[in-house]
Amino acid sequence: MFYTYILKSTKNQGAIYIGYTKNLKSRLAQHNNPQNYGYSKRYAPWVLETYLAFSEEREAKRFEVYLKSSSGKAFMKKRLISNYFKEALEKFNRERKNNLR
Repeated sequence: MFYTYILKSTKNQGAIYIGYTKNLKSRLAQHNNPQNYGYSKRYAPWVLETYLAFSEEREAKRFEVYLKSSSGKAFMKKRLISNYFKEALEKFNRERKNNLR
């Protein structure tokens, strides 16, 4: 099985990470590893919000790419994340936009 997953940060409410993997437990541990780098290190620790299982790797990858698109983000907000996390995500995105200005 291959998994497309959505992680949420426990450090910074609204921070999100979307990815795909063959080993969900191991991948979550990698995201939470203090020696990790990049985006996921900045907002660690992470917890699993949602995951979907696929029998083929290419389907998991396609769904990951879709969730990162504008229509995929709308689908995710409507169907794949909790209402509480949806509100935190919207607040997080507003704050990021304001900080870029």
